[in-house]
Amino acid sequence: MANTLVSIQILPKTKGGEDVIPYVDEAIKVIDESGVKYRVNPLETTMEGELEQLLKIIADMNERMIQIGSKNVISQLKVLYQPEGITMDELTEKYD
Repeated sequence: MANTLVSIQILPKTKGGEDVIPYVDEAIKVIDESGVKYRVNPLETTMEGELEQLLKIIADMNERMIQIGSKNVISQLKVLYQPEGITMDELTEKYD
């Protein structure tokens, strides 16, 4: 069972004030390619996995933003670390 949930909102600085949605789509693609369970929400994306694994994905997301032309990136994170295990479903089951 995963021991960490991380919600991330990534805010890349685009060239000339371009729309950030293509950048955000690319960041979500990095998450998808990692193979971790995730859920896209309107203002952030939540991932489920091991702490070190999720932190590496965040680093990869930020690096990808630079590779595709972002000058810099702000990543806002929320982290729930629970060594005995935690899932998104456990936190949201009564609402789903």
